Amino acid sequence: MQYRRDREGLTYFFTVVCRERKPVFSHQGARTELRSVLREAQNRWPFSIDAWVLLPDHIHTIWTLPENDRDYSRRWAWIKKEVTKALGHQNHKGSVWQKRFWEHRIRDERDYRVHCDYIHYNPVKHGHATSPLDWPHSTFHRAVRLGEYPANWGAKRIVFPDHIGAE
Repeated sequence: MQYRRDREGLTYFFTVVCRERKPVFSHQGARTELRSVLREAQNRWPFSIDAWVLLPDHIHTIWTLPENDRDYSRRWAWIKKEVTKALGHQNHKGSVWQKRFWEHRIRDERDYRVHCDYIHYNPVKHGHATSPLDWPHSTFHRAVRLGEYPANWGAKRIVFPDHIGAE
């Protein structure tokens, strides 16, 4: 896996959490709406999704933005608004999301690798799977196909430093 900050723009790790930790994305319809909104956001304001995991109540992801573009807040605001509208929560039920999100600028190759590992191991950490391969809502499967991880990676317990990830 190559960290691409110098050539392609800035890379960030994000954690975005559902309001009150409600398991909104345990339903296929909600996952489909989120995927559709993400694609539209990428069409409006290009960015690449380098790593991703969707759990029932939160998302972890790494995005690389185009060179000279640091406006991830506009993207997330629009995504959160559109998903809330699509799921019928706006006005009468409030937002699907917590007001804020956590972001961390990826500093180097090691930082990138540790955050990718954290993302892909997250379903195991939360007890949703026994290994990353068992969780379908993740870029782990793509990373295995690309040879970035062996299929059995994460089957044994992994402990991350406290400063990695945010939930």
